Amino acid sequence: MDLSLLFWIYLINSVILINHEIDSAYWQEWKLVNPNDTSDVKGFLIIHFPMLFAILFGLILIDRGLIAGYVISLIVAAGGIFAFFFHFYHLRKGRKEFNNWLSKLILILTFPISIFQIALTIMDLI
Repeated sequence: MDLSLLFWIYLINSVILINHEIDSAYWQEWKLVNPNDTSDVKGFLIIHFPMLFAILFGLILIDRGLIAGYVISLIVAAGGIFAFFFHFYHLRKGRKEFNNWLSKLILILTFPISIFQIALTIMDLI
């Protein structure tokens, strides 16, 4: 089995981002956008079914060398970069969510791995 470097970086980034999403449920991430939101986790979980399916399906498509996999790879990596900036913006504003060493480590790891994933995706496409 000859798996590309992109496959492994995508897999690593996906595991990190999925762990971030687990952490997001703990911190009730939806309240970062709307602090007055009194809803519970149900809506948050529902939107994660298609999101996690797309992330995992994208890995299969990358393994098969399909263009859709490369598109999903770029979207997943962009999501990692967005998560990094979104959460550190809120941390700098004094929010308590994600303010522990493991939550921060997960976010910090997403940034360089996502940049590397974008670079590998583009290099594989050209």
